[in-house]
This record gives sequence, C-alpha cells and structure tokens, in this order.
Amino acid sequence: MNAHEKSEIKPFSVNQDYDFEIRTALGHASAGAGDPGEILAATEQVRKNDHEGWFDAWKALADRTAQIADTAAGRGHRVSAADAYLRASAYYGVAVNALSSLDDTTRLQPTFAEQRKTWDGFIAHTSADVTAIRIPYEDDALPGYWFRGASGATAPTLIAVNGSDGALAGLWASCIEAALARGYNVLAFDGPGQQSQLFEKNIPFRPDWEHVLTPVLDHVLTLDGVDPDKVAVYGISQGGYWVARALAFEHRFAAAITDPGVVDVSTSWTSHLPPSLTKLLDAGDMAKFDKEMAFGLKFSPETARTWAFRARPYGTTGYGETIQAVRTYTMADVAGQITTPLLILSPENEQFWPGQAQQLADLTSSVSTVIPFTAAEGADGHCQPMARALTAQRMFDWLDEKLAG
Repeated sequence: MNAHEKSEIKPFSVNQDYDFEIRTALGHASAGAGDPGEILAATEQVRKNDHEGWFDAWKALADRTAQIADTAAGRGHRVSAADAYLRASAYYGVAVNALSSLDDTTRLQPTFAEQRKTWDGFIAHTSADVTAIRIPYEDDALPGYWFRGASGATAPTLIAVNGSDGALAGLWASCIEAALARGYNVLAFDGPGQQSQLFEKNIPFRPDWEHVLTPVLDHVLTLDGVDPDKVAVYGISQGGYWVARALAFEHRFAAAITDPGVVDVSTSWTSHLPPSLTKLLDAGDMAKFDKEMAFGLKFSPETARTWAFRARPYGTTGYGETIQAVRTYTMADVAGQITTPLLILSPENEQFWPGQAQQLADLTSSVSTVIPFTAAEGADGHCQPMARALTAQRMFDWLDEKLAG
C-alpha cells in the first residue's frame, strides 16, 4: 500500500511507505516491540527508493537485536531476553515485508523463519502466561497463542485478528499487551494468507472470514478460564474487514472492535486505476487488462513493487484475476445483519480506506459506535501508528464498559 503524508508530525523518510513503516515501528515501542533510538538510527541513512538498503537496515537491526536476546537468554536474564526477542521479531517482520516487494524472494522464507524463531524466543521467556495451541480448522489446524489473564480465574477474552501483513509482534503491541494489562485472556492466531499460513503453507486469503472466525470461537469456548458471555473480537487493518464480515454471520460475540472500519477492501486497489483500465475490468477483458497493466508497470517500478507485495497473499496470478479476487472482499450487502455491539475506530487522514469507517457506521447504525482520532492528537493515519497507547485506552475503556454492562 502507498502511504500518504498527511500527518502534522514531520516525516521520518521522504519515501511515504518507509515513513509509514517507521511510524508503525515507533508506535510499537509503547508495548515494548521496538526501541525508538535504534529504529531511527537504523533507518535514517536509507535513501528514498533504496529497497535493498531498506531491507538490509531492518535485517541488520533484527540480527543484532536477536544476538542480544540470545546472549541474555544464555546468561539467564529472562526479562532482557524476552524484551530483545520481541523487538527482534518485530524488526524481522518489517524485513519480511521489505523482501515481499523485491524481485528476488529466495530470502523471504528464511527471514520469516527468523521472525518466527525470535517470536518463539519471546514466548519462551516472557512472564506472560502463554501456551502455543492448535485450532481445528477444516482438514488442518491454525497455529495460535493462548494468553491467560493475570488472575488465572475466569475472565473476559479477546480474540485478536491480524491484518494482511502484520507480524505477531505487531499484534502484541497493538492489542495483546494492553488486554493482558487489563486482565483479559487473549487468543492470537495465523489465519489463511497470514504469516505462517502464507510463508510456510502457501495458503491464501479468503473473503468469507466467518468460516475462519467461527471455528476459532468454537475452540476458544472450550478453553479454561473463558467466560462465554464475555468474548470479544478485535481486527486491525484489513482485519477490520475480516471481523466485520464475520460478524454478519457469527452473532455469539459480546462485542467487537474494528481498527479501522473497512467495508470494501478493493477500493484501495481500484481507486488508483485509470478509467480506461476500470472499463476493461468491468467488461471482463482480462487479457487486454493484463497487457496494459504489464506495460504501465514497466514505467512505474514503485507501483510494481507495491503490487507484488500486496498481491502475494491472494494466491492469484494475472493482474485482472487479482483485482477480481479482491473485489469479492466486500461486506456492504451483509453489514445490516450485524447484531454485535461494534466499536469502529476512525483516524483522520486514513490513507487506505478513507471514509469507510463512517460508511460501516452508517450500515450498522443500530449497534455501532465511532471513535475518531485526529492529527492534532498525533493520532491520524491508518491504525493510528504513533498513538497506540491512546488507542488502547479508548478502545479498552469502551470494551470494559460494554462487557460490564
């Protein structure tokens, strides 16, 4: 996705995508999944479109931080090891995303393996009560992590749904750490097209997320310490679409949060197409569409890299096939079926799905609440990257009160 500079905070990079990644990484620092000084030091010399340099910067930072973690673990410093493993996993996550847009993807799986290895290092050393689990799903299982609330007693539970390219360390920073601090149990997992399912099994996304979230909820309700009347779900980035879509069919959740509201995923793709290409797409002329797209992308290498990165999880080949697949990721026609109390986060200057938070609110007006985030607060842009503590305060205060009620 191409990030647009609209925040009042001075950019950290002249490359808009790099700037957004840096902002996100800095925001993760509020939950320990980054350290601002090392992030800024590692990235400040990367030139505007030096994509190899961008990968190298994050890979080197991740490698160095992983070595710190290994050394601390070897000397019995569990807290230091957990902290460093978490940061390293988050940094490897950015490196994986950097590789996804490069022509040479041979380093992709090995780098993801390092990302998951350091995440597992964090799990092994953190003071949080966490267990790796397998969630029955169709003919296989989804990998998950079950975090128990501090009390160890029956508690409210949050199911955390990641976005299209987020690492588990990022999900920790976005909601898991804040939920645990408030006494919630949390389940995090990799769904179709996400993380291990994509890089290890080559399983693509699917639009009908109710067929994912319902078996996940079924499994959560079998776990010890779960109050079945107080299970909520949170979705970040494209997870906001997946959660909202599932809620139209799955009505057992006590409450839900989308960060932000997403109704139609495809607009972040189609809004950049010229009318002539849109006309070909609508007419079903895939051969001509693919030919003209291929020709146009020869003159726009930055767009070509973004396309490669974003298309990979859909499991498609041709340009037209990809767009047609993404067009099925809409829930406008089923949003009226949502009966779950729904909190919709709505950041000013949302760059990927502008206006869709309010659109989702309009479609679910009987059950939804909108919370705005502004540039004046330093909380604008997709998923409020520089204001995650503020985000946690607002969404968990709402959720606490909703579940108490």
